[in-house]
Amino acid sequence: MSAEDDYEKLSKEDREARDKADKEREAAEQAALPYSWSQQLGEVDIVVPVLPGTRGKGLNIVIAKKKLSVGYKGQDPIMSGELCHEIKIEESTWTLEDQKEVHIHLEKINKQQWWENVLTHHPKIDTKKIVPENSQLSDLDGETRGMVEKMMFDNQQKQMGKPTSDELKKMEVLEKFKKSHPELDFSNAKIN
Repeated sequence: MSAEDDYEKLSKEDREARDKADKEREAAEQAALPYSWSQQLGEVDIVVPVLPGTRGKGLNIVIAKKKLSVGYKGQDPIMSGELCHEIKIEESTWTLEDQKEVHIHLEKINKQQWWENVLTHHPKIDTKKIVPENSQLSDLDGETRGMVEKMMFDNQQKQMGKPTSDELKKMEVLEKFKKSHPELDFSNAKIN
C-alpha cells in the first residue's frame, strides 16, 4: 500500500495536519540550503548569497547542460552538483547583484515539467502541490484557460491513478442512464 493510499484514508482534519507538517518540513529543508530558488514551468531562478563586496571575477560559476557549480575561485563551491533536469545552456545566465547575491536564470529544456529540486542530492519539494501563478492563467482567454485547467486537472488525476475529467463524465452519464433504466441489469456488462 502506497503512502498516497494511506493519505486517501485519512480524515479531512488529519490530511490538513499532514499537509501542514509536510509543508513545514519542506520549508525548513529548503531554508537550510545555501541558496533560494523559484520556478515557472519553463525556467528556474536561483539566488545564492555571497560575501558583501564580492566581485564577479572572484567567482567560479559553471553552468552546464546537467551541472551547476557556484563558488569563490580557489575555494570549495557554495553549491555544486548534478541538475535534476537538463537546461538550455545558451539561454541560461548568471549575474552578480549589489556585490552580495548571484542570480542564476536557467531555461528548462522540458517546459512542461516542475522540478522537485535544483541539484539531485538536495531535498525535494512536492510538485503536486505547486499552484501556477494565476496571473498567467488569467491572461488567457476563457476557452484557452478552461482547456489549460482541464489539462492540469487531468494530469494531476493521472499521477494519482484517478479518472480524468472525460472518464468522470462518462461514469456520470452511465450512472444517470442506470438510474433512469432500473429494469436493465448491468451486473455482467463490460463497459469501456
